[in-house]
Amino acid sequence: MKELSLHILDVTQNSIRANAKLVNLTIFESIAKNEFTITIEDDGCGISAEKLQNVTDPFVTTRTTRKVGLGLSLFKAAAETCGGYFEISSELGVGTKVVASFMRDHIDRVPLGNMPDTVVTMVMSFEETDLIYEHNYNNRSFVFNTREIKETLEVTSLNEPDILHWIREFIRDGLEEIMEEE
Repeated sequence: MKELSLHILDVTQNSIRANAKLVNLTIFESIAKNEFTITIEDDGCGISAEKLQNVTDPFVTTRTTRKVGLGLSLFKAAAETCGGYFEISSELGVGTKVVASFMRDHIDRVPLGNMPDTVVTMVMSFEETDLIYEHNYNNRSFVFNTREIKETLEVTSLNEPDILHWIREFIRDGLEEIMEEE
């Protein structure tokens, strides 16, 4: 995939299919440590120990509409190609955690992509699932939490054009703020 945000979308869609009620997305970037790590954790139905053993095999999928599942295997390959690692852990009835870590300055690391649009796409597709997105950049942090926004606006859904536009701008401004030069 040409952007890491596409991997994020793929994994979070798996969370939705697993009936997650909450998805935690954390991105950690450190220039000093040369690290770029994406962690996606959900409280969905989880993956059995048997399936977890070969979940990154491209010819293994739980979906019945096709016989291949390239998402996790491509995400794993992207991390490992860039001097990083990929881990997935899961427990039935508890949830799943995916961690992909990259050397931040590796020449083959694809860009993160457009996170404001990615988060808006996630919010639009999540329906009843909530999202907490935290982005840490060189010890500065930005947090987006759909539960807080729903509570503040006193709504159950964020799928209104004005709200989605505000979310996009809020994330764009928040990321710009933590990434601006000191």
